[in-house]
Amino acid sequence: MRIITLNVNGIRAAARKKFFDWLPNQKADVVCLQETRAQPEQRQAPEFSPPGFKTCYVDAERKGYSGVAIYSRSEPDRVSVGLGWKDFDREGRWVQVDIGRLSVVSLYMPSGTSGDERQAFKFRMMKRMKPLLKRFMNDGREYLLCGDINIAHREIDLKNWRGNRKNSGFLPDERAWLDWLFDDLGMVDVFRRLDDREEQYTWWSNRGQAWAKNVGWRIDYQIGTPGIAARAEQTSIYRDQRFSDHAPLIVDYRATKRWLRS
Repeated sequence: MRIITLNVNGIRAAARKKFFDWLPNQKADVVCLQETRAQPEQRQAPEFSPPGFKTCYVDAERKGYSGVAIYSRSEPDRVSVGLGWKDFDREGRWVQVDIGRLSVVSLYMPSGTSGDERQAFKFRMMKRMKPLLKRFMNDGREYLLCGDINIAHREIDLKNWRGNRKNSGFLPDERAWLDWLFDDLGMVDVFRRLDDREEQYTWWSNRGQAWAKNVGWRIDYQIGTPGIAARAEQTSIYRDQRFSDHAPLIVDYRATKRWLRS
């Protein structure tokens, strides 16, 4: 089972950069997208509903902003949109599909880079998610949270960590939230379970030569409950083509359709 997550930074822009030409060859079972930034009337072209996938888009109320999507090869047993939090849901940041014993979420966490107000919003959402994530660990299902978390966890996860210690995305309280998620709660950073190498990034600034010089951040994740995380076999960050300022994060799991439906 192959799962791909990518912040497309505008799905129409990604389409122009040949994302939908690349996707069919990946043999993905689930594709999670963030920052789609398009309303339904802007997704009328067939490419936005790729053949062989069930598609679910969740859009922000504000046009040209945020938005998430999931493409699934299997018909979901259930699709859940949002978390019931008006301030979060109006920005189109959460969609979940349940397939058998597995729930996959496409999640776009807020960024705090635009100022104190948005940073405070980010912290509020992190706090509110704690009880939800605790429930995920105890309800008997397996979960994968896939998406742009907008936090680099450790020094290995960004190139210029010394200069970013006071910047959103690498603040102590943000990193402590991931410490809690992985070390205390017991969810798993699937990429790091498989790959502990340095300079493995998923986002690069469009300024300067960040992409060319690999001056990046690893802020995109697949975060799993222990059962599904233990089934992860290989992972990669795709950089041969550039569809966005983020790169696709790909993980292959040892999981059959029968297992998913049992």
